[in-house]
Amino acid sequence: EKVIKMVEADEYCMDIIHQSKALQAALRKTDQVLAKHHLENCVVDSIQKGRVEDVISEVMEIVERV
Repeated sequence: EKVIKMVEADEYCMDIIHQSKALQAALRKTDQVLAKHHLENCVVDSIQKGRVEDVISEVMEIVERV
């Protein structure tokens, strides 16, 4: 929201880029935390239930998007 407001306010381009980069870094960290949680919980649970191929496909789908 802040980046959008900065663009709309025609703020200095480099300031907008710095803010955008900070936002991207925060989103990357969030993705890492979520992926770790998913691996530690959802993936383990699915493997224990015998859904190994489903889990591998799901994880690979995300990896391939990166």
